[in-house]
Amino acid sequence: MKAPERALAEELLRMAAEDQGAAHLANSPDLAEQAVWRRLTARHGDRLNEIMTEHRWPSEPLVGTDAARAAWLVAQHADRQLDVQRRAVALMTEAVAAGAASARDLAFLADRLAVNEGREQRYGTQIGAVADGRPVPWPCEDPERLDERRAEVGIEPFEEYTARFAPR
Repeated sequence: MKAPERALAEELLRMAAEDQGAAHLANSPDLAEQAVWRRLTARHGDRLNEIMTEHRWPSEPLVGTDAARAAWLVAQHADRQLDVQRRAVALMTEAVAAGAASARDLAFLADRLAVNEGREQRYGTQIGAVADGRPVPWPCEDPERLDERRAEVGIEPFEEYTARFAPR
């Protein structure tokens, strides 16, 4: 990896580390803490948008697997910047087609965007609530084929996935 790409990879990894370190603030009862989360994700979303302008999707061949996953995380949490999420989905779709990005990660991001836009999700990755002790996804298109679509992109069956969220 060349120096500019290495620096970009390091920046993306730092952004993901900041994100993960502050993620607990997203649903804090303290509104000031929620505001810290919102400012952080907005700053990261803005920077990812700049990166996409310069490099298109920061793909695995460009920045490495871990930094590409970090870019995905930043896009995933840009919930108040739907333009950034839309652009990330479009560019990541191209990268997946070229074998340079994770189809699984793209499925999660596409579902997140669909839910944020009020559309049905394809892969059932976004959980909306817990009812009777069971996780309930946001509405999904063609639910009868959900596990088939999940398998196509390397996501475990819905029941296995949601078992992780069930109260113990």
